[in-house]
Amino acid sequence: MLDIAVFRDEPERVRADFDRRGLPHDPIDEVIRLDGVWRDLLKETDVLRAERNKAARAIGAAKKAGDKDEIDRVMAEVASIGEAIGVAEAKVDEALAARDAVRMRIPNIMHPDVPQGADEGGNTVHSVHGSKPDFEFEPRLHNDLIEMNKWVELERAAKVTGSRFYYLKGDLARLEVALSTFAVDFLRGRGFTFVQPPVMMNRTAYEGVTDLGDFETVMYGIEPDGYYMTATSEHPLTAMYMGETVPSEHLPMRLVGVSDCFRREVGSHSLSDRGIWRVHQFRKVEQIVICEAEQSWDLHEELLQNCIDLWDALGLHYEVVNICSGDMGTVAARKYDLEAWLPGAGAYKEVVSCSNCTDYQANRLQIRTGQPGHANQPIAHTLNSTAVATSRALVAIMEQYQTAEGGVRIPEALKPYMGGQDALEPCPF
Repeated sequence: MLDIAVFRDEPERVRADFDRRGLPHDPIDEVIRLDGVWRDLLKETDVLRAERNKAARAIGAAKKAGDKDEIDRVMAEVASIGEAIGVAEAKVDEALAARDAVRMRIPNIMHPDVPQGADEGGNTVHSVHGSKPDFEFEPRLHNDLIEMNKWVELERAAKVTGSRFYYLKGDLARLEVALSTFAVDFLRGRGFTFVQPPVMMNRTAYEGVTDLGDFETVMYGIEPDGYYMTATSEHPLTAMYMGETVPSEHLPMRLVGVSDCFRREVGSHSLSDRGIWRVHQFRKVEQIVICEAEQSWDLHEELLQNCIDLWDALGLHYEVVNICSGDMGTVAARKYDLEAWLPGAGAYKEVVSCSNCTDYQANRLQIRTGQPGHANQPIAHTLNSTAVATSRALVAIMEQYQTAEGGVRIPEALKPYMGGQDALEPCPF
């Protein structure tokens, strides 16, 4: 969420951002109003505390004078003020909770270079990479390729779990492991530390990384324990330092995480979204950075370049797009997507999302930078970027590396991880 100082000192910055997003100012005005209520109640509580302290000092004087009646009167006054303080403190807490409940729904302030647009149609092309594969045959959808080669079990997974779950088999399952290992090795070579996070989070941590009001509908809750299955490995990795001050000498902190991710994935049911493209469980290799404020915009470009270099190494054709104001979401201040070309579908589709969240998540999580144990250390900036969401990367590889016979060649970068073989073998059953 935004620092409360922005609402007090620079409310026009927030209003201007809402104008870019096409949003009414009412929530901003409500945060400012509730902040005023909270501050007034805080002052009233402080006055009561001062009155109690003054009255308490009078007890000593009464005891010294031996005046029992005065002692009883003053002690009753102290007790009465104490009760009033208890009521006032409860009102302070309620006002703060009300203010921050609205404040947490206010989106991040976007970077000035974010394109203006009402929806995804306003996204702009940042760069184009590789060449569209040229086929002398009609390219197949990945749905057809996985069925021909028996690499995926959808119906049996639906029987065991439900729709949009799957079993990966044979060489396609090996290729997923190869992709994950390749991506981790690639990022470790660029100074990232490998972390495997938990795949469940409690509500407090989850509210620190995203707006559950928007995101909860696509998440799986675990009851009665009150946990959530992670929808992306970004979330537990970013929350790892919740409530801590990260020492300056460890910054920027670069993490690469691998985990299974779980989403309800409601929405599109087009032919190209079937198979393993839009599923409820998938594996993701994620880049996370925690840094100081002045480092974050350079690091955002670094994360994007890592994605570009990694996907170029896979020999795939894709484009990088700038996400516009109407497609930005709540948490990011600026975001790039990589969209891979799917020849079977005849469309570019998102495979990577690369975001600078500035201090938005760190304010919610209270992650600071500097010297642990010292008060008022600066709030950190957090960034995240997919390296590889393996199921979608597999789709891009299958469709761009397919052969006329329905086979799939293996990208050069992944051959060492596949025992040196040139193509995926069909599964025998």
